[in-house]
Amino acid sequence: MPNNLHSVTIAFSEVMKGYVSAEATTFAHGYADGEAAGHSMSLHVTVSIGDLASFLQQPDHAGALSGYIDCPLLGGRCPVRAGTFRLLADSADLNRKVMYYQAYCETPQGEPFTFIGEKQVQHNAPLDLWRDTTTLFVNVFRGHADPARPAQATHWACGILSLGLTDFMRVLRGMRATAADGGVSLEGLAAFGAFFAGKLWDVYGPALPPPLHQPVPHFARFTSEGVADAAITVHPFSTADGLGLTLTNYRRATCDDVVLVVHGLTTSSDMFIMPEHRNLVQTLLDDGFGDVWMLDHRGSNRFPYNLSRSRYNLDDIALFDHPAAVAELRRHIGPHRRIHVIAHCVGALTMAMSLFGKAVQGIRSVILNSVALTPHVPAWSKVKLAVGPWASDYLLGIEYYNPRWRRQRGWSVGTLLAAGADLLHRECTSPECHMLSFMWGSGDPALFNHENMAPETHDRLGDLFGGISVHYYRHVNKMVRSGNTAVKFEPGNPRYAALPDNYMECAADIPTPTLLIQGQDNRVFADSIIQCHARLEKIVPGRHRLHVFPGYGHQDIFMGKDVAADIFPRLLAFLREHARD
Repeated sequence: MPNNLHSVTIAFSEVMKGYVSAEATTFAHGYADGEAAGHSMSLHVTVSIGDLASFLQQPDHAGALSGYIDCPLLGGRCPVRAGTFRLLADSADLNRKVMYYQAYCETPQGEPFTFIGEKQVQHNAPLDLWRDTTTLFVNVFRGHADPARPAQATHWACGILSLGLTDFMRVLRGMRATAADGGVSLEGLAAFGAFFAGKLWDVYGPALPPPLHQPVPHFARFTSEGVADAAITVHPFSTADGLGLTLTNYRRATCDDVVLVVHGLTTSSDMFIMPEHRNLVQTLLDDGFGDVWMLDHRGSNRFPYNLSRSRYNLDDIALFDHPAAVAELRRHIGPHRRIHVIAHCVGALTMAMSLFGKAVQGIRSVILNSVALTPHVPAWSKVKLAVGPWASDYLLGIEYYNPRWRRQRGWSVGTLLAAGADLLHRECTSPECHMLSFMWGSGDPALFNHENMAPETHDRLGDLFGGISVHYYRHVNKMVRSGNTAVKFEPGNPRYAALPDNYMECAADIPTPTLLIQGQDNRVFADSIIQCHARLEKIVPGRHRLHVFPGYGHQDIFMGKDVAADIFPRLLAFLREHARD
């Protein structure tokens, strides 16, 4: 790096405009609701880089941010008291760079707030460079929040700002590189331009697929070492349709409030007892909920049920698995102790189906993550749900999808599909992570934000997730096509006569309070939880609650390395509230 670049300063100004909303909790909703309500926001900032050589060398490529935010929703013109800008800094994804804007601001009335905006520069769609580099996803938090821990901050507003072509040309015309003598530094402009172009090439240029590597095993596959000071017992039971399932009890003390925890499809109860971070079960025990039970239903990777072509659908889990599990639980704890449920993904969907379909009763409170009674998926996922099961059964001859396929020896349809997933996904070097993005959701990666995951967790995705029969996808697809509503898969089948055709029908009759949660960056079930809360609010106002966690996706709500600090306090507060007589 030439020494004379240390004396070169860079400055440029940007104006980005869009809409935000205080009622919405996701960026797209914030923009749409803000536009409808006329809640505009414009960001007027100047970026100052005092030492170009240091800026180019440092990993975060940071500069200072000054200016103001003009937003009637926030009271008008709000000055930036201190701000940081990072230009195309590396992220936890190998192929994603971030343009980051963070400012401590103040409203005209003197109320402090924190503005955080990010441009996600990642090549995951054709011709997306312009959109990525000009679209700013915005969160506003009350007070001077810790920008590294947005999930713990008090959310105020969110939305989307963008940089138009005319505004972009003004940025280019107004950019200045100033040498020590006050003159224009052409060398500085050239170095800055080369840096910018090189970073974009890293993202949008061609690249070879990642090499296959063998992760070092950190923990045994079905380890229980993540939970300390608890008596662990396993309780097998049978469903009415003849499957053997298990409940696992982690007991430290007698407790009138019993917590039942339910996993999603392709995972297992292991996702709640992970030893690499302070997990949900350990947190519950330490917080005084001394009797925790975990269900492994027919979708668990601890069983072989999904490694063959089956016709099980979500109604089977709702009708047979959850009622049998609750009955077995009652057999052990008696009729009077209170049961609280925490469920994730398809476990949350089917538990909601059981509860609102009146197949299970006597539940004191429920926490459901990511999806409940209104499944909604991204556009690309709709295509996969519509085409995937047919292609799997009749074109490819595949009985199930397995995230471990890439490591199988020899060649098969499965290993070829996994190799194709490796070609399309450059965000990390884990073939299991790539296959999970292929199996679920839309994104790079789809299931979580990489920055939330411990390396040990990422290395053992093949242990934490298993194979899944494609027939479940057909049921999700039917729900998506039925107005994003949980409906019965085969309404005329007498096997499911005890269940309603539409699981929203009896919503007014179910007194159980529900906390509906999801990550703001959910790329599996999108805004399903938000839609569910909105629909339930119209039926029974105030009975159910919604909480969206900024910075989190789908799976990292429970499997992320910092969930004990970011997520669990909100869940514990809800449980404690409903544990009272």
